[in-house]
Amino acid sequence: MKLLVLPLWAWIVFYVLVLLMLVADLKMFGKKGQHEVKVGEALKMTAVWIGVSLLFCAGIYFFYPVNSHEMALEFLAGYLIEKSLSMDNLFVFLMLFSFFGIERKYQHEVLFWGIFGALVLRSIFIFAGVAIIERFEWVLGLFGIFLLYTGGKMFVHEDDKQSDLSQNIVVRWFRKLYPVTDRMHGDHFFVVENGRRMATPLFVALLVIETTDVAFAVDSIPAVFSVSRDPFIVLTSNIFAILGLRALYFALAAIARYFKYLKYGLGIILIFVGIKMLLAMNEYINSLGALVGLNLNVPHVEVPTPISLAVIFGVLLMSMLFSVLLTRKKGKQHI
Repeated sequence: MKLLVLPLWAWIVFYVLVLLMLVADLKMFGKKGQHEVKVGEALKMTAVWIGVSLLFCAGIYFFYPVNSHEMALEFLAGYLIEKSLSMDNLFVFLMLFSFFGIERKYQHEVLFWGIFGALVLRSIFIFAGVAIIERFEWVLGLFGIFLLYTGGKMFVHEDDKQSDLSQNIVVRWFRKLYPVTDRMHGDHFFVVENGRRMATPLFVALLVIETTDVAFAVDSIPAVFSVSRDPFIVLTSNIFAILGLRALYFALAAIARYFKYLKYGLGIILIFVGIKMLLAMNEYINSLGALVGLNLNVPHVEVPTPISLAVIFGVLLMSMLFSVLLTRKKGKQHI
């Protein structure tokens, strides 16, 4: 597996385009700190981001220098995995903004910088992951086991059990290092109070979102490696999925209660890609078994990308549908 299939200039062009799209996204959502994003507006922006991602996929299909048709399918599968797992972030964002008392009109500012930071951090993680896998391929087996674990956790995690963010280790650490005011100051991350420069709850929320995204990346990036080993495909599918996350947040925030059971679908997706990854690592599993005296004879199974794409899309669609139906049914029973 080559670390760079495409020339360096192609990567530079891609990142320049990403920065331009981020700036355009900020402008389209209105003036800084003075605009409350409505659901209809967010839905339109979500559609735009999905359209841009599909256009990029079409570009891969027609112009990618190696196995372009297969790479386009891998991009779609990776994009869908990351998009579906990113939806789980939305519930965390809702809790964060509620806890810190951040008004809706200031939330898009936090999300913009949060996503910008996520792009930088995930790029680092993906390049590091590709370099490690290129040298130690057996690490993919550890990824697969980890995905099985995190997928199983989705079925036992209690949503109603909300953590006290004032006890969050990042919040406590930052408050010891830097003074924080308890009052909001519009869209400002830092203010001067009584001659003292202080951080606002808006900045603390941004800090928690950035560190939370690191935790989510630990799940999602290995999952994308299950459908593609190409660094450009892994990176671009990941980035395009989170680029539209800000618009998706405002589109789904008003109807988040209807997706209470989505986590079970995400758990199934993680377990599926974990098994898929392990089935492709049969040589290492059989060798490990031989070391402890076991003749495992695990067969090598490569799940075709179209099947992976169909399973991921089908599970996501069904889990969303069941979430809406069950939530409505429970709502009627309480009337």
